[in-house]
Amino acid sequence: MNQSTTRMLTRVKAVYLYIRENGTVSTTELAEEFGITDRTVQRDLNVLEHNGLVVSPNRGRWRITKKKVKIS
Repeated sequence: MNQSTTRMLTRVKAVYLYIRENGTVSTTELAEEFGITDRTVQRDLNVLEHNGLVVSPNRGRWRITKKKVKIS
């Protein structure tokens, strides 16, 4: 894997763990927490959503699903 892919996957994992620890969070809150743009957060959330790990019950708000995840 190249360096940018590794960095993105590390960030996506960190975003997931942050949501898991903090409950429902906003896109803006995630952007501020990780020092990235709203657009970058949205791309990361799209990866997590595509894999069934997060859902957005209200526009701009995110929470994890009940899908089992093994984190290494």
